[in-house]
Amino acid sequence: MTRTIISRLAQAVPVFLTISVLVFLSAHLAPGDPISNALTGQMPQSSIDALRHEYGFDRPLVAQYFIWLSHLLSGHWGNSIVLKVPVMAILWPAFVNTAILTAAATLICVVFGVAVGVVSGLNWGSKGDSWSMFAIQIGHNMPVFWLGLVLMWLFALKLHWLPSSGIADLRGDGGLPDLLRHLVLPAFSAALISMLILARLVRASVIDIAGADYIRTYRALGFSRARILRRHMGRNLLSPVINVTGLQIGYLLSGVILVENVFAWPGLGSQLYVAAAGRDYPMTQAGVMLVAACFVGVNLLTDIALDLLNPRLGA
Repeated sequence: MTRTIISRLAQAVPVFLTISVLVFLSAHLAPGDPISNALTGQMPQSSIDALRHEYGFDRPLVAQYFIWLSHLLSGHWGNSIVLKVPVMAILWPAFVNTAILTAAATLICVVFGVAVGVVSGLNWGSKGDSWSMFAIQIGHNMPVFWLGLVLMWLFALKLHWLPSSGIADLRGDGGLPDLLRHLVLPAFSAALISMLILARLVRASVIDIAGADYIRTYRALGFSRARILRRHMGRNLLSPVINVTGLQIGYLLSGVILVENVFAWPGLGSQLYVAAAGRDYPMTQAGVMLVAACFVGVNLLTDIALDLLNPRLGA
């Protein structure tokens, strides 16, 4: 098992390096650099050249990449070209807010996705199952941002049950209850599609497991349905649930970034949008690499968890 985990860690290294190359090159696809583009004609060329040298834009592209990668791995992510402050001072609070929203969306996805899938699978062929599959099919085709707007219109503007935007009420104390109230709408908007995907997978797995020979044998021997579900069906569902949840966290991160703009959630989404519009290379690259590192890390932990659940890899 230790060898398998080390192998998984080794496989993640080239993936991370490949992503870093793509992120670095994508930020340099446009001609010129942000300093020359912004200041040409407004400052003497000598001053522009001094600033380009300060930020390293006068060096060859390959040299810029390795310098940037070494700084990235050492934790020195540079300073924002636009805001003139360390990138980490801006990105870290935004990342924490995005992580809170992603965690809440993941919790909703797993809890409701598994519950809907199990109930629908155990009642396969019933009217309730048919209606749930119909609702899943409709919900699966809803755009994330459109759903967010609908939920905001209904629960915030019409019913006045929940706040429409932000992370805390300016007139409140900013405590946990206030945070949870602001989390409900954006978290459910981000989680819906992933929750429906998970529900369909769990339903299919429950139907397959319920029809297996060993389950019918247990039922013939007089074991109760609850005991079979608790000791056998639940254990067999664990692997696919972990697998799909790990894959969907990457989707949730991208979905959360869209939802943040709808609900004015102060996360990475708004910061990356402003940085990309201003061609703030250090901010854009660091933010994208932060998301990519989380995605690689979650998939790595998912693979390790699945290996730990595999009895053939035990001991």
